[in-house]
Amino acid sequence: MSILDKIKAPVEAEMAGFESKFRESMKSRVSLLDKIMHYIIKRKGKQMRPLFVFLSAKMANQITDSTYTAASLIELLHTATLVHDDVVDVSYERRGFFSINALWKNKIAVLVGDYLLSRGLLVALNNDEFAILKIVANAVKEMSEGELLQMEKTRNLNFDENIYYDIIRQKTATLIAACCAAGVASSGGDEKMIEEARLFGNDVGMAFQLKDDLFDFGEGSKIGKPTGIDIKEKKMTLPMIYALNNAAKSDRNRLIRIIKNHNENSQKVNEVIQYVLKSGGIEHTKAKMMEFADSAKARLTHFPDGQAKDSLIELVDYTIHRKK
Repeated sequence: MSILDKIKAPVEAEMAGFESKFRESMKSRVSLLDKIMHYIIKRKGKQMRPLFVFLSAKMANQITDSTYTAASLIELLHTATLVHDDVVDVSYERRGFFSINALWKNKIAVLVGDYLLSRGLLVALNNDEFAILKIVANAVKEMSEGELLQMEKTRNLNFDENIYYDIIRQKTATLIAACCAAGVASSGGDEKMIEEARLFGNDVGMAFQLKDDLFDFGEGSKIGKPTGIDIKEKKMTLPMIYALNNAAKSDRNRLIRIIKNHNENSQKVNEVIQYVLKSGGIEHTKAKMMEFADSAKARLTHFPDGQAKDSLIELVDYTIHRKK
C-alpha cells in the first residue's frame, strides 16, 4: 500500500462513490463536449482536492450529501481554471497528456472551461448549497487576482517575500483552504471550525508551493538535479527572491539581466542556479516550508482525534516530502 493509499483509507469508499457522481456531473448531450469530458476524466490526477474535502468533513463530524456536492463543485471549478490556464500559458501538455487547447485549439478550450464552470455552479445551486458556493467562488476570485498580481509584479523582478506570499496564497493555497473549509461546512461544522479548517488548508497550500519552488533547484525531485524551468519561464520563486534580495547590487543586476534576456541560454541559467544554491535561498525556503507545515498541524488541535485527522496530518507530511 502506497503512502497516499494509506492516507485515503478513512474515506476510500466515499472517494470511490464520488468518482461516479463526478463523471455524471460532467455529461453533456453535445457529442464533442462529451468526448472532451471523457478525455478530461481519463487524465485525472491524484484527486487531492476531493481528498481534502472528504477528510475534513469526516474529521469535523461526518460525510453527508453536501460533502459530495462540495467535492464536485471544487473539482469542476478547478478543472475549468486548469483548462483556461493552459490557454493563457500556451501550454500543450499537462500531467503527461496533451492539453485541451493542444488537441482542440483555443476557442474550444475556452468554451470547455466555461462549460465546466457553469456545471460547477449548477451542481451547487441545484442542491441549494449557497454557503459552500460562497466559499469556493471566493477562492476562484482570489486565484484570478493572484495570477494577475504575479503578472504585475514579475515584470521588473523586484518584490519582497511578503508580496510573494500574497501571490502564492491566492494562486495555490486559497483553493486547498476552500477544500477544507467546504468539507467542514458540509458536515455541519460551526463558523469557528470552518475558519480553522480554512487556515489549515491555507498553511498546507503555502507549504505545497514552497516545495514546488525547491524542485526547480533539484531539491527532493526524482531526478535530483536542477531543471531551471521556472527561471526559463521568468517565474519568481522564494529561493530566487531570497538570493536577489541578499545579493550585492552588481550581482543582482547581472542575475536580473540573465533572467530577463538570457533565460533560454542553458549556461547562463545554470549560472543563476549556482548563485541561488550558494546564497542560502534553499535553506531559507525549507525553513519557511516547515514553518507552514508545523502551523498546519497545530491548527488540527481544534478538531477531535480520529483516523481522518491522522490522515490529514500525514497529508501535510506527504506534501513536504513528496517527489515530483
